[in-house]
Amino acid sequence: MAASNGGTGRELNQDNPSFMLEAPGKLKYEDRPIPELAEEHDVIIEPKWTGICGSDVHYWVHGAIGSFVVESPMVLGHESAGVVTKIGSKVSTLKVGDRVAMEPGVPCRRCARCKEGYYNLCLDMKFAATPPYHGTLARYYVLPEDFCYKLPENMSMEEGALVEPSAVAVHICRQASIKPGQSVVIFGAGPVGLLCCGVAKAFGATKIITVDINQERLQFALRYAATHSFVSQRVSAEENAARMIKECELGVGADVAIDATGAEPCIQTGMQCLRTGGTYVQGGMGKSDMTLPIMVLAQREINFKGSFRYSSGDYKLATDLIASGKLDAKALITGKVKFTEAEQAFADVKAGKGIKMLIEGPE
Repeated sequence: MAASNGGTGRELNQDNPSFMLEAPGKLKYEDRPIPELAEEHDVIIEPKWTGICGSDVHYWVHGAIGSFVVESPMVLGHESAGVVTKIGSKVSTLKVGDRVAMEPGVPCRRCARCKEGYYNLCLDMKFAATPPYHGTLARYYVLPEDFCYKLPENMSMEEGALVEPSAVAVHICRQASIKPGQSVVIFGAGPVGLLCCGVAKAFGATKIITVDINQERLQFALRYAATHSFVSQRVSAEENAARMIKECELGVGADVAIDATGAEPCIQTGMQCLRTGGTYVQGGMGKSDMTLPIMVLAQREINFKGSFRYSSGDYKLATDLIASGKLDAKALITGKVKFTEAEQAFADVKAGKGIKMLIEGPE
């Protein structure tokens, strides 16, 4: 299948090598059809760098995340930045050669949630590398122009690939309504937890506590953006929270608690460490059913919120924070590999090596 002639741009290569999940535990490379410009406002992009997300690895290992089940081969990847190669006839904000961060989820734009600005909650969302939609680990990918964010000259393509997880962190911190001078506890020092530390600092939080059991990750978090670290012990959530409040001098409790782990003990401790009227945001995905301290939620009037991907303004703000230097996304990059080495990179991420691994686009 050749690319549509409905737009303008340079001649496309005649192949579209793609990195695919064929079945749980089985990855492969495949030359897929070159995408077409189906809409006048679409652009064709050549992804140049793509980060590996925990969800990619989860699909590889388990073949499903909740109700999203891989039932047929799927191209992986959704944390990407690339170069605009072809534009639709009515594209006005981009030109061929522009470097862009690629927002990988396109909503219906018509439902009530979309019109409210919460398009991340659209029930008809088409999200890259989420069944049944293909991802960005390919030579070519199509997006509407308004889901592409031009990168400033001082921002690298590698940083552009990290806009996606940064936007996740921005959305979490906006859900928490973090204000200057507040104290924030963040459970999990993986990529999203670390980026939440960075965004919380950019939002003005003055006490940022990172919680993990991995000492290496905790030390990285302290160098990165956290002001305090805390190691959970195998005791009750109440005991862990009490010790944290004392050791980190949180007074009557933290203003905000964010969970980026999905682990039940972290969620319980997060609610216990909050002051009355504090805010708790669930960013990490965990098991479907858990035991929560409901009396704490009620008696302290905790503001309990979920957080899912990103919505209106989050991607642009993430881009601006990185470009301005207020959020150091490139510090999280601990490895870069060629497209042909993608499978080994997935294995390394599964084994917990490094923090953020990037895959270069096809040569």
